[in-house]
Amino acid sequence: MRSTTLLALLALVLLYLVSGALVFQALEQPHEQQAQRELGEVREKFLRAHPCVSDQDLGLFIKDVADALGGGADPAINATSNSNHSVWDLGSAFFFSGTIITTIGYGNAALRTDAGRLFCIFYALVGIPLFGILLAGVGDRLGSSLRRGIGHIEAIFLKWHVPPGLVRILSAVLFLLIGCLLFVLTPTFVFCYVEGWSKLEAIYFVVVTLTTVGFGDYVAGASPNQSNAAYQPLVWFWILLGLAYFASVLTTIGNWLRVVSRRTRAEMGGLTAQAASWTGTVTARVTQRVGPTAPPPLEKERPLLPPPPCPAQPTGRPPSPLPSKAEPPSPSSPSTPPTASALDYPSENLAFIDESSDTQSERGCALPRAPRGRRRPPNPPRKPARPRGPGRQREKGVPV
Repeated sequence: MRSTTLLALLALVLLYLVSGALVFQALEQPHEQQAQRELGEVREKFLRAHPCVSDQDLGLFIKDVADALGGGADPAINATSNSNHSVWDLGSAFFFSGTIITTIGYGNAALRTDAGRLFCIFYALVGIPLFGILLAGVGDRLGSSLRRGIGHIEAIFLKWHVPPGLVRILSAVLFLLIGCLLFVLTPTFVFCYVEGWSKLEAIYFVVVTLTTVGFGDYVAGASPNQSNAAYQPLVWFWILLGLAYFASVLTTIGNWLRVVSRRTRAEMGGLTAQAASWTGTVTARVTQRVGPTAPPPLEKERPLLPPPPCPAQPTGRPPSPLPSKAEPPSPSSPSTPPTASALDYPSENLAFIDESSDTQSERGCALPRAPRGRRRPPNPPRKPARPRGPGRQREKGVPV
């Protein structure tokens, strides 16, 4: 992920968090202030009715009650009465262990001993990855079973000559509806009947549980009136199947997004290739219409000319400069333009001299050079050519 994309995503999440904080503050803060005022009024009323109780003793008593409630005690149960309900019976302890490895952690029951907290550390470190493997396997099987059943429905639609695109959309909608019916709506009505919750409270508990948020204000089976020991283990198995269903939904969405991304990249690659082909075709057509443009003579590399023959020069005279043409234009073709000689381009002549000096020395003649701004003396002294190896010609008049 690019840095700009990551920063934009971070900014979006922070904006989402701030907006959620403002909404929750506006909705919940007035209720909290009202509850705090009501608690103060009840406290003042109790102190007026019982003047023998001091304010400090009442504060200590309230603190002890809050600690007991945090430890799992129920104020509706009298310690002297015979009640079989306990937070740490086998069914409740099984449900508590399930909330650890599913990372829900309702918080209605907390560990109070050091040995229990130490065991919980290692228990969670081993149990959470183990539950993740189980969840992946169950989600795969559950998704396959649902897709297999929906495949039969797709076959029926195709027999009715329904377009394939519409069939795919209908199968996705059916997949979501069947999952919501099995793991959201049905448990909602069950909790309304068993726990005595309203429909809003029941669906709130279902969503908070299956998203592994787990506030703990509503917990299935935590009521003292619930005496069935198998109730909370059954709730845990529902949590397992519900989490597996949501995991399969997320996996399906991820696969769909990957397919869409691959198709998008393939289409973009095809468009890029078409654009490049079109650009090349247009460039070729324009070049054919306009014709090749001749570059300036200084930028175009000219081929090396063959070395000119050494003309017979009388003794004591300097070599005459090369004519601009090998032959004068004939009078029969007066419209033929004169061609520029090699001397018209000093830089090219220098390269020609450097590369062909050995050949010219073998023939015993010096290569004429281009004038460089000032003229040479009319009769420059002629230096004898140095022999470069055996078989080379010797200068005339030099004794052997």
